[in-house]
Amino acid sequence: MLNYRVVVMPMPEASPRKAVRFGAFEVDLVSGELSKNGTRIRLQEQPFRVLAMLLERPGEMVAREDLHSKLWPGDTFVDFDHGLNTAVNKLREALGDAAANPRFVQTVARRGYRFIAPVQVNGNPAAPAADTPAPLHPEPAPPSPIDLHPELEIPIPHRGLTRGLFILIQIMYLIFYLAALLRWPEVHRIADSFLPGWGATAIVTSVLVTAGIGIPLRCYLISGVAFDHLRLGEKFQRIYPAILVIDELWAIAPFLLAEKIGFGAAFAAAAGLLYLPFSERSLIRMAYRN
Repeated sequence: MLNYRVVVMPMPEASPRKAVRFGAFEVDLVSGELSKNGTRIRLQEQPFRVLAMLLERPGEMVAREDLHSKLWPGDTFVDFDHGLNTAVNKLREALGDAAANPRFVQTVARRGYRFIAPVQVNGNPAAPAADTPAPLHPEPAPPSPIDLHPELEIPIPHRGLTRGLFILIQIMYLIFYLAALLRWPEVHRIADSFLPGWGATAIVTSVLVTAGIGIPLRCYLISGVAFDHLRLGEKFQRIYPAILVIDELWAIAPFLLAEKIGFGAAFAAAAGLLYLPFSERSLIRMAYRN
């Protein structure tokens, strides 16, 4: 009697899937795929390998030399700096990231790169490696990303600079007003030379009325910025239409001096004054963000 014994050979186990998630992105380090909200994003091999190395050590700096040894073996002749910069730029482009204000890949100047976003591996938060030895010399703090204005999308300058420029503009207008009031007969004579009669009277009246309104207005703005009134931005937005009208009217003031400074210089000064109220608004928005 023959005894047959069936031997079942074990099937080779499939490689476990290692999924890394950060933000809206998911990376399969086994298959080499990058996707965003389920949609696959095409990424070349070298940028993907850079991403994989950064994700293996989230929050840590990966030195440029380590990237060099992993991406380009020693017998490979390549412009390493140019190749690495190109790979990182393509990676940032795929992630919608920016070097100036990074959300994922942060540059450590002349040393390497760091992945700064929270990372989950197979659904679990990634923890730094426990066996990573502490450096003998503490790593200096990475350069902080540029702080961009949320509305204007420009680097936020020092508040003292913006407030100082705003005060200088108000002082300039005060000088205009006082000079016109002190020499209003001369203003009437000049206006009468090219708009005689009611035209000259209308110009002089407009100068006197707007100067009378403008002096207390400029004093209020100077004091508000000087004492750093925190709600000045909100109040300025409310009165900005009146400021715009007054400033645009006074933009034609240089033409009253055309016979002394020439038409070209008067035209250039008027063009600059036409833009000035918009500069005032920008300075206030930079110094007093809502």
